[in-house]
Amino acid sequence: MNKIANYIKQHQNRFIDELFALIRIPSISADSAYASHMQHAAQSVADALAAAGCSHTELCPTKGYPIVYGEKIIDPKLPTVLVYGHYDVQPPDPLELWETPPFEPEIRKTDLHPEGAIFARGACDDKGQMFMHVKALEVMEQNGGLPCNIKYMIEGEEEVGSDNLEDFVRANTQKLENDVILISDTGMLANDIPSITTGLRGLSYVEVEVTGPNRDLHSGLYGGAVANPINILTKMIASLHDEKNRVTIPGFYDNVEVVSDADRAEMGKIPFVLDNYKKALDIEAVYGEEGYTTLERKSIRPTLDVNGIWGGYIGEGAKTVIPSKAYAKISMRLVPHQKSDEITTLFAAHFTSLAPKGVRVKVTPHHGGEGYVMHPDGLEFQAARKAYLETFGKAPLPVRDGGSIPIVALFEETLQSKTVLMGFGLDSDAIHSPNEHFGVFNFLKGIETIPHFYHHFTAMYQANQ
Repeated sequence: MNKIANYIKQHQNRFIDELFALIRIPSISADSAYASHMQHAAQSVADALAAAGCSHTELCPTKGYPIVYGEKIIDPKLPTVLVYGHYDVQPPDPLELWETPPFEPEIRKTDLHPEGAIFARGACDDKGQMFMHVKALEVMEQNGGLPCNIKYMIEGEEEVGSDNLEDFVRANTQKLENDVILISDTGMLANDIPSITTGLRGLSYVEVEVTGPNRDLHSGLYGGAVANPINILTKMIASLHDEKNRVTIPGFYDNVEVVSDADRAEMGKIPFVLDNYKKALDIEAVYGEEGYTTLERKSIRPTLDVNGIWGGYIGEGAKTVIPSKAYAKISMRLVPHQKSDEITTLFAAHFTSLAPKGVRVKVTPHHGGEGYVMHPDGLEFQAARKAYLETFGKAPLPVRDGGSIPIVALFEETLQSKTVLMGFGLDSDAIHSPNEHFGVFNFLKGIETIPHFYHHFTAMYQANQ
């Protein structure tokens, strides 16, 4: 394996240049104006997989953007790993908060990344982490070959809910047949504290619309006599939490997984400095559900948050109107046993019931997904553990993550295989935010660690046959 580390060191500048070329493509799936760039990004990923060593690649059409499929099958008797990632990125707005243009990657040093970090949209989520797998394939091909079969499924709609992925997976179960799924779209605790994500929260995402009068009204002539949709909407939203910051939707907590005191005690051993957390966010105090720590609030407890709210006049100067409509986007992060469809239904019924006479409410579901838990005693976790131990010099900690990757539960249901989440980003990498970045150390360390996983998983798999 020393050959792998040496090869990475010898070619690291080229690896970074190739990643930069992919990052420069503004593959924003949420905005149809970038459709041609999405196609360009998909083809670029396919070309990169072919160049790295895939014997077959193709762009698989969907109702939306194509899914990139690639494979290198060396022996049907060997285990097969399916790598999942995505080439689409979040919109870069607000642009004025970026220190450098979002699609012009630049390496800058930071306190957490003294060797430098790549600043750009998609640097960490998920182009940088997905591209680690492309380069890991090249590294193995150039240094002894693959120990197992590898398939790649790289989609272009993760950031907009993966609406077409389920149909593709269900229609291609034989094509995607595998023994384990490998994803790098999560993070680790710190560069000197590796960790493996063993749990993800689910998601229910909705948009609400409150309509009052049939047109915007003069606030002097109608103020105080007609319901103001913005006033009503803010009151309705405020009522969704009680004084203990618990969600007030009836039935919301009915199926919430109760984490044992022993497991909560284990979570308490995870290195976490609250003062550093607050300092990094420039806040005076943390906030959340009463009776739980910060780590617990953002991993094992469900939440409800307003992601955007708008209505009325927001231009320069003043315009005294009572708006006809007000809107909000709301996401609920869910824990195991909460079903996204059920929670969406509960939300819609409750939110509609909150509306007074004089306004009408419309709830539009967007996308959702289920939570996921992986047990640390599984074969895939143990193989990943050994890989981190070799490259980082210490065993990784099992950690539950607060984010959502809805397709993980789908994969287990349709492909009957477990997923291992080997993320190399940091919480501070500002994914989905201005100045997103990914450490050069993390990028290269991921390329080095992934081949170790393949070797250990193959050996452990064969030993268990």
